[in-house]
Amino acid sequence: MSLYALSVLMAVIWAVVSGGFSLHNLLFGFVLSLLTLSILRSQFEGAGRPGRTRRILSLILLFLVELAKSAWKVALLVLRPNLEIKPGIFAYPLQVKTDFEIALLANLITLTPGTLSVDVSEDRSTLYVHGIDCGDVEGARRDIAEGFEKKIMEAFAR
Repeated sequence: MSLYALSVLMAVIWAVVSGGFSLHNLLFGFVLSLLTLSILRSQFEGAGRPGRTRRILSLILLFLVELAKSAWKVALLVLRPNLEIKPGIFAYPLQVKTDFEIALLANLITLTPGTLSVDVSEDRSTLYVHGIDCGDVEGARRDIAEGFEKKIMEAFAR
């Protein structure tokens, strides 16, 4: 999809989200999306490669599934009569390397109920994550590695 076609689509989405379909608002959404896409364009080099769109959609689908599962788990945790949780912060060793990939992973983790990205180490090799229940830290690390991080590396591989 061309930059302009995607900008038009994003301008319409902007109008829907902001609730105003005035010409001013549509133009603002179009210009804003053009600027954003031109800044992010380097992250999507090779976007025409076969399967790239499918892999990005797969990442989005994984996020939606994890969002639903995590929301359900957190709801069950807080509705228990005995709140037996072990909150804590654990270090997650990063395999993703670029700033974009690290930021995307950190945001996906933060948007998932029960987890929060706290910090990234100076050398960008470790992400610190707060979990509402850190009873199984290795399981949480494995879930991140085999889930979000794997899909990010597949979708944005150079």
